[in-house]
Amino acid sequence: MNIQRWIARREAQWQELDSLLQRAQQRGVKAFNAKEIVTLASLYRSVAADLARANTNQIGETIVQELQALTTRGYSLIYRGSRRQELRDAINFYLWKLPQVLRETWGYTAVAFGVFLVGVLIAWWFAWQDASFMSLVVPQAMIEKVRDRHQLWMGSILGTEPFAASSIAINNLSVCFRMVGGGILAGIWTIFALFYNGLLIGAVATLVGQNGLAYPFWAFVFPHGSLELPAIFISGGAGLLIAQGLLFPGRYRRRDALRICGLQAAQLVMGIFPMLLIAGTIEGFFSPQEVIPSPVKYLAGTGLFILLILYILRKESDIG
Repeated sequence: MNIQRWIARREAQWQELDSLLQRAQQRGVKAFNAKEIVTLASLYRSVAADLARANTNQIGETIVQELQALTTRGYSLIYRGSRRQELRDAINFYLWKLPQVLRETWGYTAVAFGVFLVGVLIAWWFAWQDASFMSLVVPQAMIEKVRDRHQLWMGSILGTEPFAASSIAINNLSVCFRMVGGGILAGIWTIFALFYNGLLIGAVATLVGQNGLAYPFWAFVFPHGSLELPAIFISGGAGLLIAQGLLFPGRYRRRDALRICGLQAAQLVMGIFPMLLIAGTIEGFFSPQEVIPSPVKYLAGTGLFILLILYILRKESDIG
């Protein structure tokens, strides 16, 4: 390889990229027309390849350093703008697009809530009619603690708040992701998971009610449950949405219906992710704290739920 000839042949492109980068730093990339943007990207890739060749062939350190500086400037300019755009897109999604998707798919969320509620009511009915039913759903250790010692189990979180918060969030995310993924099984697993969780909540609620512990129990549940339970219903709705695309594609081909419904389900998953992280943090650090009065916990949970409803009803046309 004739180094001097190679440098002479490539140097014009290095200078052209340097000139474009200087203009971009002074005026911004927005001042470029479409052709100049394409040229900038092409020159960056070309100079990056030159840097790799210069390193491989051990061309003079001065040339390597110059090319390294040039590609670093190009990378910073090109990909910084891309990251900024991605950040803007993410902010716009959570500010405007997600509430719109939640409104558009509220029917599926309502059906998911209905399945959950059926489980709650069945558990409540059978738990009052047959004392042995409770042991079929609720762990025996929990039953004995509530029934025999008249104690709740939330105190075990105290002292392990960071670990508990992360474990709770991971477990809730796992439950919700399985509900969403259950849609590909014609929604059967999604419906089962919603129904079973309803049975569990209904049985536990009946257990604490029968033993005079309903008020402190719901004081614990309200703060994080105001986000956690809606997230469960939304994830159930996402699973049912996928099942609908699979079973009832309508005027679309099944493949296209699944793609459309899957996109909306994925957007719902992006919504439940921060909800469950916040709920897990609240459940780990706030809900079990005995020093916080129960009325404050009820107020916090109610306030969070109201904020969630206001967020879902949020429309871009409401601003300005």
